[in-house]
Amino acid sequence: MDVRLTYEDGTIRVDADADLGPDLAAAVDEIESLGLPAWSDLSVAAARRLEDDLFSGPPEPPVAEVRDLAFDGPHGEVPVRVYRPESATEGSAESRALVHFHGGGWTLGTLDSVDGICRELAVRADAVVVSVDYRLAPEHPFPVAVDEAAAAVEWVGEAAADALGVDPDGVGVSGTSAGGALAVAASLRAREVGDLPAPAGQFLLYPIAGHDFGTDSYRENADGPLLTRDDMEWFYERYLRSPVDAANPYAVPLRAEDLGDLPPATVVTAGFDPLRDDGVALAERFGSEGTPVEHRHYPAMAHGFCSLADRVPTAEAALEAVAADVRDRL
Repeated sequence: MDVRLTYEDGTIRVDADADLGPDLAAAVDEIESLGLPAWSDLSVAAARRLEDDLFSGPPEPPVAEVRDLAFDGPHGEVPVRVYRPESATEGSAESRALVHFHGGGWTLGTLDSVDGICRELAVRADAVVVSVDYRLAPEHPFPVAVDEAAAAVEWVGEAAADALGVDPDGVGVSGTSAGGALAVAASLRAREVGDLPAPAGQFLLYPIAGHDFGTDSYRENADGPLLTRDDMEWFYERYLRSPVDAANPYAVPLRAEDLGDLPPATVVTAGFDPLRDDGVALAERFGSEGTPVEHRHYPAMAHGFCSLADRVPTAEAALEAVAADVRDRL
């Protein structure tokens, strides 16, 4: 029997005999028909080339302005790409902003490969989106990406607020997968270091939150689709310097002693995702420990589904729901 979690009215329920959504299943079949190797079967260099080829696409949807900038971070210059929608053009009132961290297991990902979802968020949420090209493992293992994520939030909220035309009190963090973990880490860092600006909201799409590869969702979805247990082990092996880092909440958010008193959060989880149970646990801990949370669970979806909004109606609806949360909170 195939068992999936559903989340309704604040209650987790078991949904037996669930199937992958038909539109997503068609997209997965098309991807799998290409005969692509798993990330974990590739060298880092080959995986990066493949990721960039797969996810770099045409510049859609259109936005009013795109600028490539950089700031001086704790480990050197950090490139960023700034997306400004028509609603936030120069000369208008200060705009809300999202500092966005891409996925890719802290090992893959470029500004180009995350271009589409950044454009979607900018247009749908009426927000200036600042996409951060943080340094990647294994060349730059933990905690380099966390340092740069926290620095990016500080830069957008303080040094660059006037130049970017954003409201320094309306800066949130968003991220997919590993980027979701970095968004939580930036929020934790701001809570622990009193002189850092705290994000006004967290918007986490299928975030990496735990380091237990034996959860129900890891067992059910060990072979994917779109992300496997072997992939996740491969990513962590390259990101963490040693097993000791797996106990650090900046690397593994569920290891935090307390997840309360953090910015209001939206957590998106998917039923066919190895990371599902960790995302559910993160949302539940936010709620029980004092962080306002909206948990949006999609039982028929898989990891990364929001990147397929142009062909999967549920993904389009999920992005619109997250964008509405951004508009409400920032």
